[in-house]
Amino acid sequence: HRPFYRIVVADARSPRDGRHIERVGTYDPLPGPDGVKEVRLRSARIRYWMACGAQPTSKVAWLLGKAGILPEQPRPEETAAPRRSFSTLRL
Repeated sequence: HRPFYRIVVADARSPRDGRHIERVGTYDPLPGPDGVKEVRLRSARIRYWMACGAQPTSKVAWLLGKAGILPEQPRPEETAAPRRSFSTLRL
């Protein structure tokens, strides 16, 4: 299976793979033929949700730092836990 992640805004009380409020981006961690990993972010909506109090996970914060939406973040540590299908901004 090819990994592909949706970056979503979700209520902190909802389950990880449960219902989300809005999809604000995607991340494809496998580089394409040109060697570039694809990240698509709706920066205006991300800024809106963060102004409303949304907190990004460490991996999403790292991506947002790379995109210039947040200050640069240290690269998150890899864990042995199974990979998630959603990355989230939690309210």
